[in-house]
Amino acid sequence: MLELAILGFLKEETLHGYELKKRLDEMVGALSGVSYGSLYPALRRLEKAGAIEAVETEVAPAPIPATGSIGGETAAARMRRRLSPTRRRRKEYRITEHGNEMLRDLLEEEAGAADDRGFALRLAFCRYLDPEARLRLFERRRASLAERLARVRSALSPKSERRRLDLYTRSLMEHDDEATRRDLQWVEELIAAEQGEAPERPERPENHENHENHRVMSNEGGHQQ
Repeated sequence: MLELAILGFLKEETLHGYELKKRLDEMVGALSGVSYGSLYPALRRLEKAGAIEAVETEVAPAPIPATGSIGGETAAARMRRRLSPTRRRRKEYRITEHGNEMLRDLLEEEAGAADDRGFALRLAFCRYLDPEARLRLFERRRASLAERLARVRSALSPKSERRRLDLYTRSLMEHDDEATRRDLQWVEELIAAEQGEAPERPERPENHENHENHRVMSNEGGHQQ
């Protein structure tokens, strides 16, 4: 996943190692806490594979502020003369055409839709996919979530042959059920948006039941009058 994130960021612009590390740190969840010890080996692997290339750029020294005094300006002039012959250079990385192809392949990997972190990372860069590929990614995610939801609900069913669940295990599984249901609805909305359709939010069963009870009570009240 680290290689995917690096290629995704370099697709946007040329960056040096420190800037890449900062971007990765800002990715909450998917790749939080990536160290330089992981980043630079990944950069070397991508460079060796021809997916990225390193370029050196010159960095101008920071300007020396004016002091407002003759002695201070003289000292600043001597400092500028000492600094001018040596300009600092830094290595930056940019994506290659082969890297663009690798990025598309990584984004379209089928296994990436089943893994929560993998899908989140792909979603962050799915703007680089064409609409058909994005839709396939969302549909694979929907199928994966639907399968997960069916497994959880089967385990929670009173007819399940699993051992009796204790309070805490059942609570955890019910939480997973609710979280998966919300994720599934979210992906349905992504699919609808990709297809240019207005997403329909399904009415929750309890709300529907309350609505029916209210309608029946209203009708009964009307008959009494």
